[in-house]
Amino acid sequence: METEVDNSKQEEKVAKTEAEVEAEVEAEEVMAETLEEKLEKIEPEKVEEDFKSKYYYLAAEMDNMCKRFQREKEGIVKYSNERLITDLLEVFDNFDRTISAISKEDDSKVKNILVGVEMVKNQFASLLARYGLSPVKSQGEMFDPNYHEAVAEREVDGRKEMEIVEEYQRGYLLNGRVIRAAKVVVAK
Repeated sequence: METEVDNSKQEEKVAKTEAEVEAEVEAEEVMAETLEEKLEKIEPEKVEEDFKSKYYYLAAEMDNMCKRFQREKEGIVKYSNERLITDLLEVFDNFDRTISAISKEDDSKVKNILVGVEMVKNQFASLLARYGLSPVKSQGEMFDPNYHEAVAEREVDGRKEMEIVEEYQRGYLLNGRVIRAAKVVVAK
């Protein structure tokens, strides 16, 4: 008797699982039919337009990326020697200090040395200019915090407020970018 009850329970389970399987198969068929209907509804022209728009978008992105890479590359090449030139500015300043000190002497031999030092300084300046170095204009200009660093203020008659009256240290631009701001005294 117990085996008959067990068999009937197993038959019920099999019947339930068969019913579940049939329900799943019917659901999949309905889903497949709706997918087929959706695919039939999609117009081939719309799909082609979608692919074209995506292609054009990717082509534009690629073009922009190439242009950005080229700009970055040019910037690296343009400013690659910035550190070297910045270090050489101290040597350049020493030429100015030497010329200033020698020009105060009255000896003719010293004057000849002064001419030689000025020639070397001018040669050095033209070499640096070939690589894009140019001085920041200061004397008599209006103070601009982008190019000048004010180290002091001085009352001077006949000068506008914030006009540069003295330059302590010359500033320099490398290809248009400030690599050293000019240290100046401004009128108040």
